[in-house]
Amino acid sequence: MAIVVNLDVVMAKRKMSAGDLAEKIGITPANLSVLKNNKAKAIRFSTLEELCKALDCQPGDLLEFIKEE
Repeated sequence: MAIVVNLDVVMAKRKMSAGDLAEKIGITPANLSVLKNNKAKAIRFSTLEELCKALDCQPGDLLEFIKEE
C-alpha cells in the first residue's frame, strides 16, 4: 500500500489511548483500529478533520505516501 496511516505514532506522541480518541471523534474503537492498522481503504474528510482536531495535528502528520518500487 502506497499510503500509510501514522495514526499510532501521532497518538503515542500525544499520549492518547484509542478508546479516548474514538470517543472524542465519534467513531467506534473498531473503526479506529481499522484506520490505525492500515486496513482502511478510504477515510472521510470529516473523520480526518476530527482526528486532526483531537490530535492537534495536520493531515500530513497522519498520512504518508511511500513510493512503491
